[in-house]
Amino acid sequence: MEEFSGTETIAAPIEKVWAYLLDVHNVAACTPGFQSLEELGEEHWKAVVSIGVGPVKAKFTLDVTRPEKHEPDLMVVQARMDWTAQVTVSGTIASVGTRLLHQTAEKLTGQFFECLKTKLQTTETAGSGG
Repeated sequence: MEEFSGTETIAAPIEKVWAYLLDVHNVAACTPGFQSLEELGEEHWKAVVSIGVGPVKAKFTLDVTRPEKHEPDLMVVQARMDWTAQVTVSGTIASVGTRLLHQTAEKLTGQFFECLKTKLQTTETAGSGG
């Protein structure tokens, strides 16, 4: 199982970041490939995203929960995606598959956080009367 993690800093007041992240529609709007969101219960959603890597495009249904939040210090978000693919790959492409997966994950994660930064930092700048 592949695992991805990282740390991002957003130059905005923590209260503003929390308010933005607590609205799941804001989070969805910054998610690359976002298509739809369905509320399944309190802190539980089904999200559909479509992602392409080179010529390969796929649609994923994610089971998303927010099991823990302690304002303003911690928010835990979990997403589960069940999927199956049968692919036969050999040669050079087989050796770069894992690297491509990591590069794509980093790219999409970067796009998500850049969107958050743009929304929050622009909102803060506009609100400062500057």
